[in-house]
Amino acid sequence: MTKSELRKKYKTLRKSLSLDQIDDLSLAIANRLLQLDIWDKSFYHIFLSIEEQKEINTEYILNILAGKDKNIVVSKSNFEDASMSHFLLTDNTTIKKNHHNIPEPIDGIEIKSTQLEVVFVPLLAFDKTGNRVGYGKGFYDRFLSECEPETIKIGLSYFDAEKEKFDSDSNDVKLDCCVTPNQVFQF
Repeated sequence: MTKSELRKKYKTLRKSLSLDQIDDLSLAIANRLLQLDIWDKSFYHIFLSIEEQKEINTEYILNILAGKDKNIVVSKSNFEDASMSHFLLTDNTTIKKNHHNIPEPIDGIEIKSTQLEVVFVPLLAFDKTGNRVGYGKGFYDRFLSECEPETIKIGLSYFDAEKEKFDSDSNDVKLDCCVTPNQVFQF
């Protein structure tokens, strides 16, 4: 399947999920994350869910991170050059949806990509070798290529890995693992 076909397939699968299913699956993913050996780090980057796209509800993971007193980092997208800037999420951070319905910080304490130790990565699909398919704009591939090589890249998915390996190009950054409600795929 091409990336375009995969995007279409998984957007359709997501649309079929009810709000209750999204909550249950998101909670299962958060609970499965607790089993990973990643909780000794300090700086964790997480995406804020685009509800309109029926993305995984990251509130559960945010609560875990806050409960463990971790530095939580969220991004702001620049659509002119497909880059992202990263900000520490604090009690004073104002979040506002941009014109693509992406919740993002207005401003705050900027954090460099090289400071991030764990990145939770949104995706539409992934294969058993760690390739992922996102929305196709390249924001996360650019961002992940700026991180240190030892940064742990964790995909989050409602669905299991695609059985067939799919095409990737030289700009694609592979995941270290992907967490689904049913299991953790290690790459």
